[in-house]
Amino acid sequence: MKKLLAGTAFFALLAGGALAQDLKFAPGEDARFNWQSFTDFSEEYNLDGQTLTIFGPWRGEDQVLVESMLAYFTAATGVKVNYSSSENYEQQIVIDTQAGSPPDIAVLPQPGLIGDLASKGLLVPLGDETTQWLKDNYAAGDSWVGLGSYKGKDGASALYAFPYKIDVKSLVWYVPENFEDAGYEIPQTMEELKALTEQIVADGGTPWCIGLGSGGATGWPATDWVEDMLLRTATPDTYDKWVTNELPFTDPAIVGAIDEFGWFARNDTFVDGGAAAVATTDFRDSPKGLFASPPKCYMHHQASFIPSFFPEGTKLGQDADFFYMPAYAGKDLGKPVLGAGTLAMITKDSEAARAFIEWLKTPIAHEVWMAQSGFLTPLKSVNVEAYGNDALKKQGEILLNATTFRFDGSDLMPGKIGAGAFWTGMVDYAGGKSAADVAAQVQKEWDAIK
Repeated sequence: MKKLLAGTAFFALLAGGALAQDLKFAPGEDARFNWQSFTDFSEEYNLDGQTLTIFGPWRGEDQVLVESMLAYFTAATGVKVNYSSSENYEQQIVIDTQAGSPPDIAVLPQPGLIGDLASKGLLVPLGDETTQWLKDNYAAGDSWVGLGSYKGKDGASALYAFPYKIDVKSLVWYVPENFEDAGYEIPQTMEELKALTEQIVADGGTPWCIGLGSGGATGWPATDWVEDMLLRTATPDTYDKWVTNELPFTDPAIVGAIDEFGWFARNDTFVDGGAAAVATTDFRDSPKGLFASPPKCYMHHQASFIPSFFPEGTKLGQDADFFYMPAYAGKDLGKPVLGAGTLAMITKDSEAARAFIEWLKTPIAHEVWMAQSGFLTPLKSVNVEAYGNDALKKQGEILLNATTFRFDGSDLMPGKIGAGAFWTGMVDYAGGKSAADVAAQVQKEWDAIK
């Protein structure tokens, strides 16, 4: 009762303006949020007068969203937070850390860059307690520990980065009305997805829209396909060894995953425009076939951002929806999820910086952003009803049901491979070159930079 009264008094204090914060949701008033985690945190941390500098990737609308979350950290602790970003934030964080003037907290979406910073001794280890916390509190916890762990200057691996704000790529988009009219059901396994693909052809339709065009980055959508297929045909360990080239591109598992993509993309009857159109169709235009009448295709594999390129006025959940790219029932590899996301690191040790990492463990630090837009989390203790819309909630549940999470593989590879040879190799493959030849060419280019 004493704690409850203390919490009530704290909310009253906030409401009275004792802490001058513009909080998006009034503390204690929205039952979707875990306000107890907010009051518990505020009772544990009294850091009035301290400041915290955070440098991250979020600008524009995203900066407004992250600052709405940071306001609660300030309200709970008294810490003044100065958040900043820049157009070239990746280069800027390297310059600042090496010059000895880093922010207290850096947030980055590039694991490779984080690894470079850790190896130079520019990051602070987050400790065994946080490692265990991630294992226990994030769905597929071991995956997140692996993603946040890097070798330090001493060569020993440690947790340096805390995953926060995740994106999901393992999605298949469709138009519910088209499925309903044709009597199709959402496939629950990869076997069912392939059977549905063949059924649509048998019914006179075209199952897929696939486009790899993206200007100078043409080919990248196919890398997501290959990564998703590898996670569904081989172990997570195979994937991990592949992205570091401990396992060469020419390994049968990798060649096999490329051919799994080819099963969908290199069949003229499976793809809108035929297989020849795959490499030349712009990825931004490729989902438009879903909305044609009659539909030019029934399914489209792409990450959570693709609705930005749907016809204006498209309502998610009604006019368009998605399902999880399913795993093979016969391979016993669980429910893997491919994605990306941001990771928070301590680049300048301080009491406020350590408190901020602890703050990211609270449900409220996730829920206030969940309730707005563009935020997904694998934190098991959040209330999924806090998500701002049904599409976010469904994607959040995919994360929570994941048995394995892996970061986009091409983003983990050296730039000349992941954003070069792999892209062009996929264009060659879509054009008819064999998976084995493509893999050999990518491996040759990787060998050349070693």
